Amino acid sequence: QVQLVESGGGSVQPGGSLRLSCKFSGSNFERYTMNWYRQGPGKQRELVAEVSSGGRAYYGNFVKGRFSISRDHAKNEVYLDMNSLEPEDTAVYVCNADLRVSPDETLDYWGQGTQVTVSP
Repeated sequence: QVQLVESGGGSVQPGGSLRLSCKFSGSNFERYTMNWYRQGPGKQRELVAEVSSGGRAYYGNFVKGRFSISRDHAKNEVYLDMNSLEPEDTAVYVCNADLRVSPDETLDYWGQGTQVTVSP
């Protein structure tokens, strides 16, 4: 069983930075694709960034070079470095791990989320 625990959220002013961390507890961290999603007030959940088992990263269009996702296989952690934060980035950020084990089965785990608030 996999557990994900996020940390690092908080309140910052526009233009500020935060680093979110997600601790993965369980087996085979290195095989999972790790994702950060977010859900802002009154908005649908959206993918912020993902990093494959091999380290390949993908970002949502709204990131525009401001965020960086990385993973540490020695620590079983994934990080989201966020810079130039805007009020529109205010959301609950949630860590997700997924692993396709067969054509018909995907393992999918979610953390509880961490709140990020960007305001003057």
